[in-house]
Amino acid sequence: MTRINITPPATIGFVGLGNMGFPMASRLAAAGFRLTVADLNADAVTKFCAETGSKSAASLQLLGAACQVVITMLPEGKAVQKVLLGDAGVVSGLQPGAIVIDMSSSSPVGTRALAVQLSALGFPLIDAPVSGGIYKAAEGKISIMAGGEKDAIEQCRPLLEVMGKMFLTGGPASGHAMKAMNNYLSAASLAIASEAVITGTKFGLDPQIMVDILNASTGRSNSTEHKFPAFILPRTFNSGFFLGLMAKDLRFAKELAESMGTSHELLSVITNMWDKAEAELGFKSDNTEVYKYLEALAVSQVQE
Repeated sequence: MTRINITPPATIGFVGLGNMGFPMASRLAAAGFRLTVADLNADAVTKFCAETGSKSAASLQLLGAACQVVITMLPEGKAVQKVLLGDAGVVSGLQPGAIVIDMSSSSPVGTRALAVQLSALGFPLIDAPVSGGIYKAAEGKISIMAGGEKDAIEQCRPLLEVMGKMFLTGGPASGHAMKAMNNYLSAASLAIASEAVITGTKFGLDPQIMVDILNASTGRSNSTEHKFPAFILPRTFNSGFFLGLMAKDLRFAKELAESMGTSHELLSVITNMWDKAEAELGFKSDNTEVYKYLEALAVSQVQE
């Protein structure tokens, strides 16, 4: 494998300037990396380039040709596959030694197949999904779960550590497997805490007092410590992570469990619940709005 120098001012391609991609790419630009960017949202590209002095890619192929490392931060793996391997996609322009990093939340099963495809073409794939939300992304404090070839990951360490704290998860697709399991636990704890607070509130407990007690007791979780005080109790529901993305990650977690032949009875229940919430509230509802879905469900059950 040809080694390349991935420190500022190396040229980095970044595809996907959404809620998470925009602040993550901004961290790289602020650190001195030269960025060439692309997104279906032309306004996001224009805004990013104006704020950071980065370049807008004329095409995905030319983005690949200009960059030593290409990062994708897209909604799911099918979009990543199309961007990389579609007609005149990124890979068609990549030069020898280039590295691809998929920081999206993608299917571990699909990522394993994609890694084989890219390896056959001479390009290592690092799957490096993230956790922490838009606020930590802006601060460079997200968790990065990096899977793939160790040598490729070490080459990209200076780049990845600008965006957050990196954890090595193992071989190809292990990062996406870890992210799927993490979001399963996150989604489950949010749903369970929501049901508990809704039930207690109906009984007459103050929801703020409930959350305070939970956070001083064994029932605490990231949801009670962070999501409830910041987004649910004030009913702002603006954490910046779509409900549909959480539902999608749960489907990936279930797919992984099924492919491994492991127990997934609770995972199936949680996945089904989030699928129903997405159908009711819409893909772009905030993930914390699952609380609103469960509130409405409780009302309908009483009426029945």
